[in-house]
Amino acid sequence: MIKPHFDIPCVILCGGRSSRMGEDKSLLPFSNYNTLTQYQFDRLKTHFKNIYLSSKTNKFDFLKSDENIIFDNIEDESSPLIALKSIFETIKSDKVFILTVDTPFVKIETIAKLINESLNSSTIAITSREHNLCGVYERSCLKIINQMLKENNHKIGFLLKRIELKKIEFFDENEFLNLNKKEDYQKALSLI
Repeated sequence: MIKPHFDIPCVILCGGRSSRMGEDKSLLPFSNYNTLTQYQFDRLKTHFKNIYLSSKTNKFDFLKSDENIIFDNIEDESSPLIALKSIFETIKSDKVFILTVDTPFVKIETIAKLINESLNSSTIAITSREHNLCGVYERSCLKIINQMLKENNHKIGFLLKRIELKKIEFFDENEFLNLNKKEDYQKALSLI
């Protein structure tokens, strides 16, 4: 089987506070890799023409330079909206595939479906809940993001209510396991 090759860029979000984990989850060991970030980066890089990490700093020892990092433009705060603003101000693509570093089981076939369904809108994955940071975002949302940030509104759910959005349903909850807490991390290690 030929691996899919996606023309739109992929950005792995690695800049969260990891407050529930108690340590930076992007730097946790995973599978045979030193970090979860390197695992995600290596797993996805063969499927995308361009792949980036979104972060406040270069905390990734496996990268030789900063060329694959999109730094947050607003330093004193963290939110997915700040990351999206920085991504669209750095990358000149009309669309970008977004995935959080802490969802290591999202399948390539799932990513392909999210990208293929994004012809005229942004897309996100849903199971029993919405996975707001697993999907395709369009550049057209940047204007709304800028307005929201001016109003100090950082809620990604509010953005999704204001853009053209298609929700694509999936049924495997484990595929979207989010490593927020130590128990989630231990469960993920048992699934490898």
